[in-house]
Amino acid sequence: MKSIHVLLVEDNEGDILLTMEALEEGKLVNKISIARDGKEAIDFLQKKDRFTSEHAPDLILLDVNLPKKNGHEVLQFIKTSDEFKHIPVIMLTTSSSYKDINVSYTNHANCYITKPVEVEEFFKVVIQIENFWVNIVKLPS
Repeated sequence: MKSIHVLLVEDNEGDILLTMEALEEGKLVNKISIARDGKEAIDFLQKKDRFTSEHAPDLILLDVNLPKKNGHEVLQFIKTSDEFKHIPVIMLTTSSSYKDINVSYTNHANCYITKPVEVEEFFKVVIQIENFWVNIVKLPS
């Protein structure tokens, strides 16, 4: 079974803990990196500051509502960069706004998922994301 490196871009500590716990329960992701705001996500990808030794992730889980740079700005950076545009980006957010959904797809998000409110349902969604992107989809190398 293959494993992957996921970059989770999320500012809510509770959602970080829940997502990490769900990914660890799935046992398919071998590395989870965290960026707590949009600027930190871009710094991670560009290997700036404390991220100089990090490798590019195989998959990015990106929240829309982030401090410093919002998820749309981060997505636009990723998808307009020759170096990063191949990385699948899943918008995983509390926003169900049609504007956020449309802007995400306009900026080439690979999918848009609204986070379930119930913890058990959130776990199921994260495990399904992991299963789909690790076991079913062929990711670029």
